[in-house]
Amino acid sequence: MQFTPLATLALIGLILTGCASTPNATTAIQRENNQFEVTGLGKSKTIATNNAASAANKTCRSSTPVVVNQDIKYNGVVSEQTGRIIEQAASVIGVLSGSGSNSISRDDDYEATLTFYCKN
Repeated sequence: MQFTPLATLALIGLILTGCASTPNATTAIQRENNQFEVTGLGKSKTIATNNAASAANKTCRSSTPVVVNQDIKYNGVVSEQTGRIIEQAASVIGVLSGSGSNSISRDDDYEATLTFYCKN
């Protein structure tokens, strides 16, 4: 089987596209009154909040971020409660079948938005 240069390039492009992932936080957006807004993504509320806090810390550099408002939103495929039930069932099935833990969670199920300012 012989590949042409174009086919090889297309194959490499497909492989690299498959390796791309969703970033875990947005770039800070400056709002009025020297406030900033960042959004963190994660499989859980805690991970999303930590990702947003990390982005806030990067924005403030050597200053301290002071959170003015926090909003957490669930963006999962199924409802949050149904998702928990499915996760528990998948975990039990994974343990019983020996295949480990199966998960329907995605890296962007939760979205935590922080509004903050930097304090010296």
